[in-house]
Amino acid sequence: MKRIYKSLAAKAVVTLLLLSPNLVGAQQALSWDQVKARFETANPTLRADSLNVDEMKAAEITAFLRPNPQFTFSVDGTQIAPNNGHWQPLAGTDYQPNVSYLHERDGKRELRLKSAQEGTQIALSQHADLDRTLIFTLRSAFVQTLQAKTVLDVAKQDLEYYDHIIQISRDRFNAGDIAQIDLDRIELLRVQYESEIQTAIVNLRTSKIQLLQLLNDRTPVEQFDVTGTFDFSDTLNPLEEFRKIALDERPDLRAAVQSLEQAGTNHKLAEANGSTDPTFGAWYTYNSSNNNPDAIQTLGLSVSIPLRIFDKNQGEKKRTQIDIDREQQLIDAARAQVFSDVDSAYAQVESDIALLKPYKSKYNDQATRVRDTVTYAYQHGGASLMDLLNAQSDFRTVQLAYLQLIGTYLTAAGQLNLAVGREVIQ
Repeated sequence: MKRIYKSLAAKAVVTLLLLSPNLVGAQQALSWDQVKARFETANPTLRADSLNVDEMKAAEITAFLRPNPQFTFSVDGTQIAPNNGHWQPLAGTDYQPNVSYLHERDGKRELRLKSAQEGTQIALSQHADLDRTLIFTLRSAFVQTLQAKTVLDVAKQDLEYYDHIIQISRDRFNAGDIAQIDLDRIELLRVQYESEIQTAIVNLRTSKIQLLQLLNDRTPVEQFDVTGTFDFSDTLNPLEEFRKIALDERPDLRAAVQSLEQAGTNHKLAEANGSTDPTFGAWYTYNSSNNNPDAIQTLGLSVSIPLRIFDKNQGEKKRTQIDIDREQQLIDAARAQVFSDVDSAYAQVESDIALLKPYKSKYNDQATRVRDTVTYAYQHGGASLMDLLNAQSDFRTVQLAYLQLIGTYLTAAGQLNLAVGREVIQ
């Protein structure tokens, strides 16, 4: 009975594979959100930069460490040669363990920790800025893949339609309506459509390879695919709204502001480093006193205070003060760059929408209508071969121009998202 069940199961699997051969080695097409999620977890450049953030966090531990105490063990008073017939080498030896500690004043440790923490925040913002830039590259590759897929589908449809025209021409040739030379001209033009399909296939594979590189994925190109809407939206929010979002969201501007805060902390630390830090010491001595024969065990204390007469850390104080002014100028430059990026990207998106609207509402339908009408007229002898070829050429030109404009719009939308600092156009 078990053998019968196993045989039936094996037959069912074979039947399923025969009926659905495309399931073998196939992979579900990834949406934009899935591609983005994979990128943020697998891209080696992004992961390497996140390790830099971890290094900055580890530096916070180092910044807040206290100075290590110093331990010194001294031996003195050992007799090394006989004197007056007596030689007792260890009788007068002094043993002296010494412990000293540098005491930092004016909150140096706290300021070092604060500066290190601010450095970590800067690294986080710079990591977010790297992510922003790489996401734009990823989005561009994703758009190129969608565009290449759409162009390939359109090229296949054009070839299918042209084969229909060839069949009409053959029917007319067999009926004696057109000459052999006209039929040959029409059939020879088919190679252009085949060439466009091969070019579209190469472009699609190249775009997928670029995506796989960004995802650090070794999936074969044939098994990798993406899906998404290749279209445009004719609505666009006011420019001022995008400017306000960019001022709040741009990580490079945030990093510039954080750098100014760190510069202020570093200046305070330079001021604190100009203060005097005493070193306290204590030691114990055995068999040390020559003036008091009974003082065999003694205790000593010391305080060492550097005299900051020449070096008061003047150079660092001046440098950090200048650094504050420099960071302020960099904030102004970053803010100006934000406005420039947003305004330029907004103008490009606005221009693309203005160009796409008439294509969607008018030109596409007109080109299709002209092609179909001329084809029908040619089929019934009411249009010349030249009219047919021109109508087909105009249709393809309008079609490819429309797809190219959509790709340009989606890339410009990604540029606007990059300029703003987050996705404002899906």
